[in-house]
Amino acid sequence: METQPTSVKKIALNYGVLLALLSIVLQVISYVLDAHIDRPWWLTVLQLVISVGVISYGIKAYKASNAGYLTLGQALKTGLAISIVAGIIAVIFNYIFMNYIDPNFVQNTLDFSREQMIEQNPNMTEEQIKVAMDMSAKFMSPLIMSAFALIATLFFGFIISLFAGLIMKKNPPQQI
Repeated sequence: METQPTSVKKIALNYGVLLALLSIVLQVISYVLDAHIDRPWWLTVLQLVISVGVISYGIKAYKASNAGYLTLGQALKTGLAISIVAGIIAVIFNYIFMNYIDPNFVQNTLDFSREQMIEQNPNMTEEQIKVAMDMSAKFMSPLIMSAFALIATLFFGFIISLFAGLIMKKNPPQQI
């Protein structure tokens, strides 16, 4: 008697919510440590490790529920589904974060960017700085930030799923 594999939807919801919650915890920690504006390298590495771990475990769970078989397509589908669930939850949290928890986040980020620009390019004219800051401000709108966040989440989810799928791939036997 064959067992039905767990649906991608169920795994995507479970592991997507887990990935989102762990990412939110990391963002709250960075906020408490006042490292959310000038994001240090270790936060990026930790976020990557969390993403690789959760997506890989989600793909492994799908494989286990599928009698130990996993095609590359199933791995990609599962990993991207996990990523989209996590991305949507993260976008909602970031909206809440930027509007209620730290309403000065965008302005503080722009101020930090200006300081970095002046420090790294002391020969820039005030006009060049103004043009660069105006461009940066356009990319800091909630809609554009949300779109970039979802695109980045899907891109990295695809890369992680591709590698995890290639490592865990085990095609089912061909039936005649």
